[in-house]
Amino acid sequence: MTTRTSHIDSDRIAAAVAAVLVELVVGGALIFGFAVQFAAPVADPLKLFAVAPIRPPPEPTIAVEREAAPHHAGAASPPNRKAQATDIVAPVPVIANPTPPPVIVALKADVGAVSNSGAAPIVGPGTGNGGQGDGSGSGGSGDGEGGGSPLRQIGGRITGNDYPRGPYEAGIGGTLYVRYIVGIKGRVTDCAVVRTSGNAELDATTCRLITQRFRYRPRRDAAGKPIPAVIAEDHTWVVDKPAMSNTDDAP
Repeated sequence: MTTRTSHIDSDRIAAAVAAVLVELVVGGALIFGFAVQFAAPVADPLKLFAVAPIRPPPEPTIAVEREAAPHHAGAASPPNRKAQATDIVAPVPVIANPTPPPVIVALKADVGAVSNSGAAPIVGPGTGNGGQGDGSGSGGSGDGEGGGSPLRQIGGRITGNDYPRGPYEAGIGGTLYVRYIVGIKGRVTDCAVVRTSGNAELDATTCRLITQRFRYRPRRDAAGKPIPAVIAEDHTWVVDKPAMSNTDDAP
């Protein structure tokens, strides 16, 4: 009886141990099967390297300027003499154009039947070249100009000193055309301005001086009889502007 009981107890113990082992195996499988494994961080091993030494920046190069040897300067020249303008101012010259030769105009128109006039010394188709008449030829008796003497100026002229003061100071000039009569005694009458210079004072002065000063030797016919004549001419008044500007700039 004793032997059988011991055998039963041994079987029970073995079965209990086996059950415990099975539970441990199953439990371990469950635990390790569902467990998340994280990789362990690997520490970066310290690396060793050689550090090159830091070189200091190069020192700046300073250029040394050498002072030039002093030169002895020459002495200054003595002050120059100052020129002083004289108090006397030369008068402004006035340039007057030469008077052109007068144009002689007959007082009486030619009378004749021919349409052209000839001046040749031979017989031709000119006016008044036949017998008695009023032509200007050298035919019979008449008042023509054949064989006479021409008109000639014997005195009087207009100069720059006759320039009217007002237009002269204003620098006004111009050209005018006049017409006047030279009588049988050689004097001027009836001076008139045909074309104005643009300045009334210049026009009036020109005719006044011509009437007062101009003298002529009258024209004469073949018989020596003086004949009146009409003269048409131009006169120009000119102010020397450069000379005026130089005088104004003088001290």
